[in-house]
This record gives sequence, C-alpha cells and structure tokens, in this order.
Amino acid sequence: MSNIVLQLSTEIQDKVKSYYASSIIERNAPGVVFAAKLPDTAITIYKSGKVMFQGIGAKREASRWGEIKAKSPSTSAISNNQPIQTKGDKLPEHFAELSVIGSDETGTGDYFGPVTVAAVYVPQDKIELIYELGVKDSKMLNDTIMKRMAPDIMSVCTHSILTLRNEKYNELQAKGYSQGKIKAMLHNQALRHVLKKIAPEQPDYILVDQFAERNIYYNHLKNVKEIVRENVLFSTKAEQLHVAVAAASILARYAFLNEMDRLSETVGFPLQKGASGKVDEMAARIWLEHGEETLRTLSKWHFANTEKAKKIVNLKRK
Repeated sequence: MSNIVLQLSTEIQDKVKSYYASSIIERNAPGVVFAAKLPDTAITIYKSGKVMFQGIGAKREASRWGEIKAKSPSTSAISNNQPIQTKGDKLPEHFAELSVIGSDETGTGDYFGPVTVAAVYVPQDKIELIYELGVKDSKMLNDTIMKRMAPDIMSVCTHSILTLRNEKYNELQAKGYSQGKIKAMLHNQALRHVLKKIAPEQPDYILVDQFAERNIYYNHLKNVKEIVRENVLFSTKAEQLHVAVAAASILARYAFLNEMDRLSETVGFPLQKGASGKVDEMAARIWLEHGEETLRTLSKWHFANTEKAKKIVNLKRK
C-alpha cells in the first residue's frame, strides 16, 4: 500500500509531530501544517486533520497511529455500483480505474461571481488516495466541506484552476461569445495546462463533464490555436464516472467560493448565489448603494436579473 490517509485527533497529531520532529521538511503546499520525510516514507499533516503516509513504508508508519481499514475497489467509490444514466460517449470498461484528467466548471448559472473551470489529473496509483481524502460527487458535499478538502486535493494532484472574473466575462459576452463558447475555451485551456505540467506522462483518457455535444464543443474552439483532442471523452454526470472529474468539480467550486468571498467584501455583505428573486433585490441594493459600474463588476450583466434589478431601483427612486 503506497498511500494511506488517517483522520487523527489533535492529540494524536501532536504525537506524530513529536515522533517525526527530527525528519521535518518544508512543504509550502496548500493546507499542509507539518511534513516529514523518512528514507522510505513521507508523512504529511493537513489542516483538515488528515495525515497522509506515502511510500514503501506507508503501512508500517501509519499503523503506529491508527487502524488501517481495508478499502473497497475504486470502481465503487463514487457510484456505489448503481447504474448511472448518462448522455455522451461510451466509456471503456473499468474506466474508473484508469489514469484520467477530468474537467468541470461552476458559476455559469450564478448572477454574481465568476465562471471557474478546473482540470485535475488523477493517475491510477492515486485513485484510492483521492477517495481517502473524501472526494465524491460535489452534489453530495456542502461548500464548507469542499473549501476544506480542496487544498488537500491541490497538494497531491496536478491541476489547473481558471477563474474568469465578470469584467472579462461581460467583455467576451458583449463581443458575441456565448456562454458555451466561453466554457469550451476555459476547459481547453485548463486541459492544456495540465497536459503540459505532467508531460511527458500522458493520461489514458481525458473526461469533460459534458455541457455541449462533441461537435458543438469543438466548433466553439475552431479559432483556437492549440486544441486538446486526443483521447477526449464527453459525458454528463461525469463526476460519478471518475474521481478526477469529482476532484475538478470541487476545485472549481473552491475557486468560485473564494472569488465570491472577495466580491462580498467589496460591498460589505455576503452575496447571494444563484439567480433568484433574492438576487434581484440584492443587485438593486448594490446599484443604489455603490452604483451601476460596481454592479457590473460583480455580475453577469446579460442575465435577466439586471433588468429586474433596474425596475426595483426605478421604483425605489420614485
């Protein structure tokens, strides 16, 4: 067993730190609070309380601090072996056990906040480790959990996270770029970044959480110089098909939430997610208190919420 993760109490973590004090190394990865390196094992403690043991001696060292539970096969970790109704490409057999780059996005349906896209490479030998870190379909996780998990994922997986802020989003949209085209360009760029980072290694496949059929996706990219095409598969509900997409979804959400926190600070109150009537009221409040230009920098201006907010502003100004 080359990768083992234990969830340990603060008391036990302190004992781990003391035990490996003579082997401390510096690790600046996100979420890392302690790291040590033995000749055959690396020990890393994360803010989440998870302690990871990596290397030939991982089982020996982990057994000093907690029970090592037997893991079920990786293919069942996301889907629990239940049939998944999807649309898109037919995936190879045992796809969940292959080395895959997954990509996903979030923020496209939110009036406030950016569009974020993440791509994550999970090689075969790290699949169980990513499950150990708690990665699953992000719809089964809340925002607090995802913000806590993301640094762990980032520290062990090659990844790329792109955040398209609304100033640029609105500029592209005004030029006639559809949201589908914007997403395709971001996915392609994130995938290129990851492929360059892992080169010369290559994934078995790339899986994109499908938001457009293959021909439409690539049509969006027809004027892009470098297009990722080799071994690219598309499927809906991709988070349930490979842990790489589930991890990408979490990182995309993490980036979205961080940007929402930043934008909330500029107006002095938490911004509402989504595009509901509450968003209309909040947009009108921002318009009245901070002006139209500030609202533009916070929002996807072409959404119907803008006109609804404008009506509310006009009523309140009468």
